[in-house]
Amino acid sequence: MTDRARRRRVRHRVARLSIRARLMLVGLAGVAGALVIGGVLLYAVLTASLGRSLEGTARASAQQVALLVDSGRMPDPVPVSGSQVVQVIDAAGRVVTGSVTADRLTALVTPDELRRALAGLQVVVPGSRSGLSGRLQVVAVPAGPAHAYSVVAAAPTADVEQSTRTLRTLLLWIFPLLLAVLALIAWRVIGAALAPVEALRRGAARIDESSSESERLPVPPTSDEVSALATTLNAMLDRITVARRKQRAFVADAAHELRSPLASMRTQLEVAQRLGEGGDLPADLLGDVDRLTTLVDDLLLLARADDAATNRQSSAVDVAELLSEVVGRYRGARVPVRVAPGVVGRDMQTWARRGELVRALTNLVDNAVRHARTGVVLDAAAVGHQVEVTVSDDGHGIGTQDRERVFDRFTRLDEARDRDSGGSGLGLPITRALLRRNGGDVRLEDAAPGLRAVVRLPTEG
Repeated sequence: MTDRARRRRVRHRVARLSIRARLMLVGLAGVAGALVIGGVLLYAVLTASLGRSLEGTARASAQQVALLVDSGRMPDPVPVSGSQVVQVIDAAGRVVTGSVTADRLTALVTPDELRRALAGLQVVVPGSRSGLSGRLQVVAVPAGPAHAYSVVAAAPTADVEQSTRTLRTLLLWIFPLLLAVLALIAWRVIGAALAPVEALRRGAARIDESSSESERLPVPPTSDEVSALATTLNAMLDRITVARRKQRAFVADAAHELRSPLASMRTQLEVAQRLGEGGDLPADLLGDVDRLTTLVDDLLLLARADDAATNRQSSAVDVAELLSEVVGRYRGARVPVRVAPGVVGRDMQTWARRGELVRALTNLVDNAVRHARTGVVLDAAAVGHQVEVTVSDDGHGIGTQDRERVFDRFTRLDEARDRDSGGSGLGLPITRALLRRNGGDVRLEDAAPGLRAVVRLPTEG
């Protein structure tokens, strides 16, 4: 995989993360970089400071001994503090005197190391040269007449090295823990900052065609970009509401205006047919007028179902009694329509508008009767806090891909497009609109064989 492809893959993965996760990662990356830089600087400064302190202590001891040598009072042994090692070396590299901890025979440093120490360079030698563990940091200063002697002072670095190791370990443990705590805090803080956006999302998800026209998105009590976005979206919803009202008003007015001329046409055609004054009328003319009248009535009902302002007061409806009433309308139907055994007598109630439920179930039964082979069965059962009513037939059914599409207005499947068996394509949309206005809904399922319409109704108003 090329570097370009790898970078593209990384960008794709990052783009799939949520805004909350991306903001947290960016923030943590910045904090982690700052912590690493700060930790490295702290470690370097502390190490250098401890080294200079150790070197300063050794140099102070060497200078004190050099003063003694300069004054002709070369002590033996050389007094030192702590575990320091001090030697006085002549020009030939021999040990003249030293501290109790120093070797009196072998010099602590080689001639080259001595020259570097006298030049002020950092010199570190093994502690084993003086019978000690660890390492020794060496400093040297000239002493005596004409700098005939050199005072070498060495201090163990074990304490400094232990301190730097402890600091390094603490940094390696503290940084991940600190990043984890910061990640948790950042996740909560970013979540709180994005809470108004989530509230907008939930509000937008609630709003659909069955929602009240007065429902709007929550506007945060702040004067920031999210508040401006919520205000703009609410203004857009206001414009959509006005457009929907105009559309419903147009459909309702058009349907209402068409009812009168259609009724007049029907009356005139019936009179002409009975009295014979119209000559030979087409056989299907009255049927066309009836279908057109039904279509106009459906359009008017659909416009009213979409209008939340026309809602009437809901009431308790006995589901078993409702099913019996609907079945009673189909005593002379093409196939038998019956209620499933055991439904009558069950205590099941829903809270809705009875007339609208009757119309919705009637539409479903009409479709079932049209396509059933031997019969249609209505059933009901309590499911949680809802009542589930089913209308089942044993017909040819509907494909899975079309079970949601048939609820679109003026949608008719190819097999139902003939004028005798096919409807206007508004029956199922009207059913869903009426049920949703009453707090319910409808879906289609496979009855194997046939089709089952499942209606969910609320048990509380």
